[in-house]
Amino acid sequence: MQFLLDSVILIDHFNGIAAATDFLAETGAEAALSVITRAEVLAGFDPATEALARELLDHFPSLPITVEIAGHAGYYCAGMNKQATVVVEGNAGVGVAENMMSGKVHVQGDASQSAGATAHGGLLVIDGNASARCGISMKGVDIVVKGSIGPMSAFMAQAGALVVLGDAGEALGDSIYEARLYVRGRVASLGADCIEKEMTDEHRAQLRALLDAAGINGAVGVDEFRRYGSARQLYNFHVDNAGAY
Repeated sequence: MQFLLDSVILIDHFNGIAAATDFLAETGAEAALSVITRAEVLAGFDPATEALARELLDHFPSLPITVEIAGHAGYYCAGMNKQATVVVEGNAGVGVAENMMSGKVHVQGDASQSAGATAHGGLLVIDGNASARCGISMKGVDIVVKGSIGPMSAFMAQAGALVVLGDAGEALGDSIYEARLYVRGRVASLGADCIEKEMTDEHRAQLRALLDAAGINGAVGVDEFRRYGSARQLYNFHVDNAGAY
């Protein structure tokens, strides 16, 4: 790769400027673009023509970026992140990494409510504590909290893994689907349809990999954790379970 394309070149091409089109034709095989450039270009298209733009952009490798925030961050920091690494050198407000698709978000302090909510992928690492509803409706993200988490965490968690080195608040995993919960400390109470489950070699390997990815690197043993997941009794309505819905 020799050329990093700026959004202006791509926008000029889509606006029919011949010089930009010629430049892309000459250098396309040696060019790449950043995820920011990709987002900037797509922001100008309506749904009817966006597919054509994506088809061209997909020809170029997307280079991930790193964003470092020197201090605390407010609401929804790194929401919808894709590919980028975001480091918060402090605390994060409500909804950090909400709906993240990929990449990594590292909060070096505490996180407020709903950290990692609805996130589809990537890794969220919180060095401190996370407040209520951490991992609510998570859909594939991996979350590692080095402190404790608040009540109603992993509520309706569908996929992914939540690792907690400290304690978990009330109603952990309420109405959980197939996410995996690993807690090292005390669990105040389990939510509806969440039960303790066996820790197999597969789970130990997954947990070890997540701890290593979060920078813990053998300082904590996987056998110190207990695993929680779905009892699979609330997937379909049954009158006997009406009180739990």
